[in-house]
Amino acid sequence: MIVMPGEKEPNGDVTLGDHPLSINPDSEWQTFFKDNEVLLQIDKDVRRLCPDISFFQQPTEYPCNEIVNSNDVKRLHTRVQRRVLKCANVERKGLGITKIALSVKKANEDYAPMAEGKEAHWEVVERILFLYAKLNPGQGYVQGMNEIIGPIYHAFACDPDILFRENAESDCFFCFTNLMSEIRDFFIKSLDESDRGINKMMSKMLIQLKNCDLDVWLKFQQLELKPQYYSFRWITLLLSQEFPLPDVLRIWDTLFSDENRFDFLIYVCCAMIVILRNQLLEGDFPSNLKLLQNFPPMDVQIILSKAVELSKQIFLNFHTIE
Repeated sequence: MIVMPGEKEPNGDVTLGDHPLSINPDSEWQTFFKDNEVLLQIDKDVRRLCPDISFFQQPTEYPCNEIVNSNDVKRLHTRVQRRVLKCANVERKGLGITKIALSVKKANEDYAPMAEGKEAHWEVVERILFLYAKLNPGQGYVQGMNEIIGPIYHAFACDPDILFRENAESDCFFCFTNLMSEIRDFFIKSLDESDRGINKMMSKMLIQLKNCDLDVWLKFQQLELKPQYYSFRWITLLLSQEFPLPDVLRIWDTLFSDENRFDFLIYVCCAMIVILRNQLLEGDFPSNLKLLQNFPPMDVQIILSKAVELSKQIFLNFHTIE
């Protein structure tokens, strides 16, 4: 699954038979380089997971021993690790006086590689996403998947039950794969207009907003404030970017317990807008866009309660019309 060119060659000579410059489409090196393009993006994204907490930079209790005791050979991030060249500025002052100033770009210490025998949580997430991309070549990895997997992994890795923590990686992979099977259309551009595509979901949200609060809907129409400007991220990432991690887990707990979870997601999005209606009705395009793209902190229970209220209201209106 994870290709390591030359691993099977005698004496570790990676140039025998296959080699890095080979143009053979079946070359392991060709696969290796293509995989690294995907891995580079994953590596960048997992290092940005939940920057407001230090959890993902901390070492996991249960590292993969085969990987962490391989002298860094099997660590994925080493395949795309950035190399830094040292440079020196030489200044001459007076006769024979030379000042040399070394300039070295330091890596972000928060994501410094762990010592042999340890690995950080972000490395585990990186491995899961890379394997998912390899197993799903038709979809591959798309930016934003890291935001979906983060809360799932955190829930397992912080579980009070030691058995869940010990199997956090495999359990997370299973749950992430199942969730992605439901929201995969959000991440495939060619399916944007399908029934489960992101454009269809945003259209549904706009229709429900019109049913929930006509005044706000008219205001948005007047300002030409399209849902693509704010709700694209809300829906695609299941609100994981709009709230702190504990609040995201609370929202997801309600969301995933509902059989019609994506219909309820629409109501949650509408509730977020309706709760801000006074500010939105008074605001202009820039202020409203800023407000929606940077949703103000509040008790998420208020939002969830409002979403339930809106869903019941629309249900009653629909049956009254019938």
